Amino acid sequence: MKKATIIGSGISGLSIANMLSGRFAVKVLERSDKTGGLIKCERINGNLFHRVGGHVFNSKNQLVLDWFWKHFNRDNEFLQAKRNAKILLAGKLIGYPLENYLYQLPEEQLRPIIDELLTLIATGKKEAGSYGNFKDFLVGNFGVNLYNLYFGPYNSKIWNTDISKVPLEWLDGKLPMPQIREVIVSNIIKREESSMVHAAFYYPKRDGSQFIIDKLAEQQDISLSYHVSDIKFQNGQLALNNGDIVTDVLVYCGDVRQLASIINIDDDTLNEALKNVSDLLSNGTSNVLCETDDNDLSWLYLPEDKFKAHRIIYTGNFSGTNNEGSKRKTCVVEFSGKQEKPTMIEELALLPGNLSPLAFNYEPDSYIIQQNGTRDKIARLKELLVTYNIYLLGRFGEWEYYNMDKCIEAAMELNEKLS
Repeated sequence: MKKATIIGSGISGLSIANMLSGRFAVKVLERSDKTGGLIKCERINGNLFHRVGGHVFNSKNQLVLDWFWKHFNRDNEFLQAKRNAKILLAGKLIGYPLENYLYQLPEEQLRPIIDELLTLIATGKKEAGSYGNFKDFLVGNFGVNLYNLYFGPYNSKIWNTDISKVPLEWLDGKLPMPQIREVIVSNIIKREESSMVHAAFYYPKRDGSQFIIDKLAEQQDISLSYHVSDIKFQNGQLALNNGDIVTDVLVYCGDVRQLASIINIDDDTLNEALKNVSDLLSNGTSNVLCETDDNDLSWLYLPEDKFKAHRIIYTGNFSGTNNEGSKRKTCVVEFSGKQEKPTMIEELALLPGNLSPLAFNYEPDSYIIQQNGTRDKIARLKELLVTYNIYLLGRFGEWEYYNMDKCIEAAMELNEKLS
């Protein structure tokens, strides 16, 4: 049986490990002392802390759903919830996505927005692919007023980058693409949004996304606190850390930017391609586990500049077991970039819910940022690595903004290539 080594034990690494098991002798290497990657959780005095955001599961891909539910008992191990997301604007909660709830805005804001939307209908908006960047797409689809009110401030805050330099293809399939006529109809008949992947979602009854990780890890051979510092190609096989591990296939789910300093293969073309991805942009997040007043929200988006935080994820509403150490509900407040603890504590006092901090976490790399040419660089690198039986997978391996379901979908595609 051939050997397959997986670097990274997040959702991507453990998904492909389970798919390859039986056809390959699979070994998973994890540099941390705990499995989970970006979806890992921990208990803080009984309360569950999603250390990076708050992760739930659903998919529009039936193949992904079929694979997932083969590994879990949907009725006994999961809860199903309807997404109840809001946007905080001028102290008022507005429905999400905003374009479906324009009728909740004050009339003085609503009238110029409607005028612009009607003008866009009359003149005809361009095809999505004809926009040069994310900003132009948002302005072209929703008008300047909606862009200035919500789309511009929120996206600039969460991505912590100039969105006029972000190619639109990066967000293909990740955002609702409504027709303007449908936006107006939705506001007249007050139609709920149902097309988004997570309009309804599943969540483990206990331990959140860590439960998913732990279950997928059960049958796998995993080495924790293992740092891969050297990869060579010798006699048709890959040797890791001077031959400590020899493998036929390597699936890399780590940060692709680090490969240039790890791979030691005498191939100038490959080394140039590795160098070309070593300076890709990413964005970190600072997360605070908090107690909060009772509410029925799942997400609250914070576009206004007066808040440094960009969203609150009410993980305490996903499952009651997340609040076992508190008499109140819990939530996670997320900030872009590295924020000092005193600054975040001051900010919490500005947010709704009488928030009390319980724990803090800084993740230096949470979100990938694509620019023009990023996908071409990754595609070229993938093409070259395959000749050495090295495959990239996952958010930071492929440099794609994958959620959990997309990680599984990408793993399924790679599994087909390796079959």
